[in-house]
Amino acid sequence: MGRFGLARSLFSCVSVPTAFQNPISLFFTVSLKLQNDHFSDGKEQFASLCSKGHIREAFESFVSEIWVEPRLFANLLQACIPLKSLSLGKQLHSLILTSGCSSDKFISNHLLNLYSKFGELQAAVALFDRMPRRNVMSCNIMIKAYLETGSLESAKNLFDEMHERNVATWNAMVTGLIKFEMNEESLFLFSRMNELGFMPDEFSLGSVLRGCAHLRALIAGQQVHAYVMKCGFEFNSVVGCSLAHMYMKAGSLNDGERVISWMPNCNLVAWNTLMAGKAQKGYFEGVLDQYCMMKMAGLRPDRITLVSVISSCSELATLGQGKQVHAEAIKAGASSEVSLVSSLVSMYSRCGCLQDSIRAFLECKERDVVLWSSMIAAYGFHGQGEEAIKLFNEMEQENLPGNEVTFLSLLYACSHCGLKDKGLDFFDMMVKKYGIKARLEHYTCVVDLLGRSGCLEEAETMIRSMPVKADAIIWKTLLSACKTHKNAEIARRVAAEVLRIVPQDSASYVLLANIYSSAKRWHNVSEVRRAMKDKMVKKEPGVSWVEVKNQVHQFHMGDECHPKHVEINQYLEELTSEMKKRGYVPDTSTVTHDMDNEEKEHNLRHHSEKLAIAFALMSTPEGVPIRVMKNLRVCGDCHVAIKYISEIKNLEIIVRDSSRFHHFKNGVGGHVECESLDFEGKDCFALRVHCENLVSGCSLRKAHHVVAMMHLVQDVTLKRVTGFKAIMTFVEEVHNVMSRCMASIAQSSLEKNLFYLESLETLYTIPSHSLQSFFSFGDFKLLPKDRISQMASCRLCYSR
Repeated sequence: MGRFGLARSLFSCVSVPTAFQNPISLFFTVSLKLQNDHFSDGKEQFASLCSKGHIREAFESFVSEIWVEPRLFANLLQACIPLKSLSLGKQLHSLILTSGCSSDKFISNHLLNLYSKFGELQAAVALFDRMPRRNVMSCNIMIKAYLETGSLESAKNLFDEMHERNVATWNAMVTGLIKFEMNEESLFLFSRMNELGFMPDEFSLGSVLRGCAHLRALIAGQQVHAYVMKCGFEFNSVVGCSLAHMYMKAGSLNDGERVISWMPNCNLVAWNTLMAGKAQKGYFEGVLDQYCMMKMAGLRPDRITLVSVISSCSELATLGQGKQVHAEAIKAGASSEVSLVSSLVSMYSRCGCLQDSIRAFLECKERDVVLWSSMIAAYGFHGQGEEAIKLFNEMEQENLPGNEVTFLSLLYACSHCGLKDKGLDFFDMMVKKYGIKARLEHYTCVVDLLGRSGCLEEAETMIRSMPVKADAIIWKTLLSACKTHKNAEIARRVAAEVLRIVPQDSASYVLLANIYSSAKRWHNVSEVRRAMKDKMVKKEPGVSWVEVKNQVHQFHMGDECHPKHVEINQYLEELTSEMKKRGYVPDTSTVTHDMDNEEKEHNLRHHSEKLAIAFALMSTPEGVPIRVMKNLRVCGDCHVAIKYISEIKNLEIIVRDSSRFHHFKNGVGGHVECESLDFEGKDCFALRVHCENLVSGCSLRKAHHVVAMMHLVQDVTLKRVTGFKAIMTFVEEVHNVMSRCMASIAQSSLEKNLFYLESLETLYTIPSHSLQSFFSFGDFKLLPKDRISQMASCRLCYSR
């Protein structure tokens, strides 16, 4: 009974029913069972207890049989794995050593499997090295253990040392190589396995097909498909889904769909594979259709399904459908999954609902680097660069290192918010502190950062000297910056680089034509258009869409296909008339055709985003925010026009173009770049109007205030303020000047007022209605009428 006492002491740390702690009860149980020769029924009961996880009960009930037949330890060891109880497994290991059966290959292999499943590689290696007798199973377990813990070289060395291999050995190595993305070597090994006459199973075939998918090797995948049919696995669900995935990744969506349609039982994995394939090809509407069909078939979505569908809603910017899928995720209990939350953050952000993105992020308790990166990208996409940087700092405080996607999002945020120095600092931090090798996408963001800051030569030098090969996108990024800063010479060089890589790229021709058009170089514009015609290059049409009552409406420039196009045009005419009353002047410089101003204005008025906004205003309740999406960049005229519309209608308008979001509210663009566009030289009109609005809200409208503010406007115009913070500083300075003037107004003399009034002659523009109001107050009534007329004649006309 000494060994039984040892067993009891080893299991003393595990709580058990009191009946099994009674030594007398244990004694009679053992005695009865020793007298029973019919252990076949007992074995089934023992196995059943182990499968249910009742290890303690199984051991105490059959302790005598275990010592008589030590191989029963294997059942106990196997039961520890689903319970995730390594400590219990180690206690059993001690009992095995005590029993003297540790040299048994069967039991040793189960011990080896136990340690490998718990990731205890060091213990598994030590046990494997001390095993007096090994077999193929022992080596297979160790190969899998090495692969699971990332020791690929050790797995390959053991594989090469094996004199005898079975199907499981080859399957383990083929699958392991695919896991480490050594796809070509895996295909070679699979071919060698076939030559030696080993028959693969469904899992090795699935792994090989995944390797073909990663390589996008369609021909190799088709050969494996032929082999699958030869082996009779064509109707296997695992192999069928892997085949469909391979065809879709290799660019043959139709073949992938055909494979799934041949499957006798289309399970959830098959539906997920099909939806992922459609999303990869950009058929996002098809993903939503498949999702509806899947639900009609009676299948419930899982996390993978919901991620694919939410990502498709994100790409389509269909907010209503995205919210419905979010609700279904909550019902399915998957809303707290980190991968799903990351998709929700991106979806709400791309649909223009930044606050919903923030809410989803804050509600998630366990955040990984993907979720943090998604939220940083969301801030950057909406022009809140400072918030993106703040979030990155919080991420570092959580001891979570950023990856290449994190820094890409940071660089993007800095680029679109004019944070040049901080962006360059993050680029250096990524390379030097985190040791992340910069990819082409990172260099593209830095070029964008430099280009927007006006450092065109520096950006061009970076492209020509960077260690990675430039593509058309990075050159087009610089070309866009040349358009912003009207640098035709660099633009010509850059356009040549783009067209050398992509001769049929219409966007480059259009950008170059716009640059020449802004400079009034019409002969160069004609050359560009002639080149487009000779090379049969067609400009990509601008398309805008808006979601109204869960239905998406698309608009093209001058669109007459919409059922309500007559009402839309009439509404837009009335809206434009109201805008002009408030000072809107169409910016015809954005029209590259050499035509009269009336035709240019007509073209501008029927841009797709204006049509979409007009339809949304007609179709939605008053005050509801409007969200419009566009496939191309928003032009400067539409940018200014939408501000006026937001002021007239007193609502928020959110426009997402190919680059970022633009927020418009109360006549002001919410994006920092929108602000800088408004207050650069030619658009200082808006700043002057803002000053006048400030004055009109004062109880004491004296010329002192207006003149002081207008002097500041002149200074701001000359300095070309472009940053949001600088503009806010300016407004604060205006208020300070007004306060000082109001404090000293009681002591103002006639001479001082004359001084202020005469300084009007130095200003750029003073609207007539504002000047007339100057002469209706206090001391000005004492001035001679001819002096008033003289000063009025000095006023300069409005000019943009």
